[in-house]
Amino acid sequence: MSNMKEIKGHIQSVRDTQKITNAMYLISSNKMRKIKKELDKTKPYFEEVALSIRRIFKTVKNVQSDYFYPAGNTYEIEGTYAYLVITADKGLAGAYNQNVIKEASKLMTKKHDKLLFVVGEYGRRYFTSKNIPIEKTFLYTAQNPTLARAREISNLLLDLYDDKKISKIYIIFTDYESGMEAKVKVMRLLPFNRSDFKLSKKELEEEQKSTRGFVWPQGDIEFYPNAREALDNMISSYITGIIYGALVDSFCSEQSARMNAMESANRNAEELIEKLTVQYNHTRQAAITQEITEVSAGARAKKKKKEKALARQ
Repeated sequence: MSNMKEIKGHIQSVRDTQKITNAMYLISSNKMRKIKKELDKTKPYFEEVALSIRRIFKTVKNVQSDYFYPAGNTYEIEGTYAYLVITADKGLAGAYNQNVIKEASKLMTKKHDKLLFVVGEYGRRYFTSKNIPIEKTFLYTAQNPTLARAREISNLLLDLYDDKKISKIYIIFTDYESGMEAKVKVMRLLPFNRSDFKLSKKELEEEQKSTRGFVWPQGDIEFYPNAREALDNMISSYITGIIYGALVDSFCSEQSARMNAMESANRNAEELIEKLTVQYNHTRQAAITQEITEVSAGARAKKKKKEKALARQ
């Protein structure tokens, strides 16, 4: 059985670790709150871009764009596919990283001609260890998702797409889903389906008068220089918004997973401290009992010795 000093040291060690896990929980909570606030500021702009794209399709029925499947077609595209995989820079977040990597690996086995783009140090280390070629690693982006970095990723992917070096783009990330449940999501970034931009019934009802006071014009609309270029210009901003949203969702999911992991670690620490405290009390009680027994035995021995001395007299 361990002595009291060892048990007391173990309890203190667990408490010191618990202070760290508590701090990590609070840090993750604060980070998630800040980045969600930043996303809420930019979200209306990208929602308006998406709505404008939908209105172009409604106004110009036959508009064509390389960023969309031809009207009525969603055929399989030949060529090289690009995969943007978003992971974290660190561990200690439960199964967050493993789930993303598992889904990405399963998806990429279906295609031989592929280019891999990785956000996050964890994903870079994993794919490197498996000797899977990485076209580009975006360092430090996972821990600091910003519009500028989302635009950097978007521009790179769009340049490759425009140069016909890739024919389809997938993004694999963790969807936060308002904090209810984080799930790995696979999204085809390009090309889009026209049906993705179909105006809903509610949007059709609100088309006449926007919530921002803008009235969408009726009748013939002239686009400069033409509808196709207007549409293509919007796509760049729209894709930046999607990537930024995916980065923020992944970051929030990572912080949420880390908060859950730290909360679980705190519970385990409390249980361990409780068990060690019981063990410490038992050991202390045993030591006290032993000390009392030794004192009593000494007293009895001394008494007997005194009685023998008196008997000799």
